[in-house]
Amino acid sequence: MCASYGLDPRFTDDAYRDALDADVLEGLRSWAAGNDGEILRPTGKNLRNLNPIITDPSTVQLAWWGYLVNGAPASFASINTRSERLATAKGALPDRAIVPVSFWREMAKPSRIWHHFTAPDDGLLGLAAVTRPGRTADGVDYTCYSIVMQPAAGHLAHIHDRMPLLINPGFAEEWLTTPNAPGELINAAVAAAAPINERIRVEPADGRSS
Repeated sequence: MCASYGLDPRFTDDAYRDALDADVLEGLRSWAAGNDGEILRPTGKNLRNLNPIITDPSTVQLAWWGYLVNGAPASFASINTRSERLATAKGALPDRAIVPVSFWREMAKPSRIWHHFTAPDDGLLGLAAVTRPGRTADGVDYTCYSIVMQPAAGHLAHIHDRMPLLINPGFAEEWLTTPNAPGELINAAVAAAAPINERIRVEPADGRSS
């Protein structure tokens, strides 16, 4: 389960320069600088932290991590969604987004040590997400998002058996805009992510190699 991540304004964006507008990348960098290193966690009833998501190659918006149901955070698990469930769902996929991160975190068990997962050279990573509209009890509308999770790559599974579905920059436009059948699009995204998965590094949060 991905329950926290971070966006460092010093991220390298070479891989995404052809996939996203320059204004989007600059907007992400500016937001991250203002966030001042704060770890990003699911949005709650009292702490309404809103996090940037990319909804098309030229648009960033701030969104609520997790779903809102009947004016309150969902009582069911909604911050993550399994790729397998989406691939076998009937009907069209929900609207999609990319969550920009420079790392995500998982806790290894039984050691209970937090680990950071990053791309080589501190590159920008895009996590697949699905979205839906939500409204709080006081009538404020938000876009809500859930991060799509897939089975972990072999070299990461000793830390956690799941990892986010990473969107290959070359697949970004297709993920955001193609009205493919669920199984077809999810399977294509998983296949496109495979080369990136193998390059992900992991280390304990205190900086020791893992």
